[in-house]
Amino acid sequence: MLSDFKALASTVGELLRAKSYKLVTAESCTGGLLSAAITSVAGSSKWFERGFVTYSNESKQELLGVQTIEEFGAVSEQTACAMADGALKNSQADISLAITGVAGPDGGTKPIGTVWIACAVKGESAHATLNHFAGNRQSVREQAVSAALNLLFDVSQL
Repeated sequence: MLSDFKALASTVGELLRAKSYKLVTAESCTGGLLSAAITSVAGSSKWFERGFVTYSNESKQELLGVQTIEEFGAVSEQTACAMADGALKNSQADISLAITGVAGPDGGTKPIGTVWIACAVKGESAHATLNHFAGNRQSVREQAVSAALNLLFDVSQL
């Protein structure tokens, strides 16, 4: 599975290095899978600054300063953007990726496969995309990592 992400992570890393950008991640439903995919690339320490695994609502609030959960929920555009902004604020990175969603097997307040992915570049407002992935828990998590890396690819080419 990590080898599936390695080529994309490597390409993204080259783009970030060319801009002298450092990346930070903030993950919830993927539980560090995105960071693992990134660090599977040799030399990623040149462009990957750190990763936050903020699985609980409390950790999102404590580590990233997220204040949106009560009003909008943990799986929302506002929370994904707050996670991306908080990761930048609490790191030395230039660009951030944040993932929050419902991987299953239970949906809670949102359907299984609902995942928000946000990206922020230092000095700019974060933006998020809503995704609806199909499949089991592992499949949803893997699709979220792939979508996050693709979003970062698109943003890092700008």
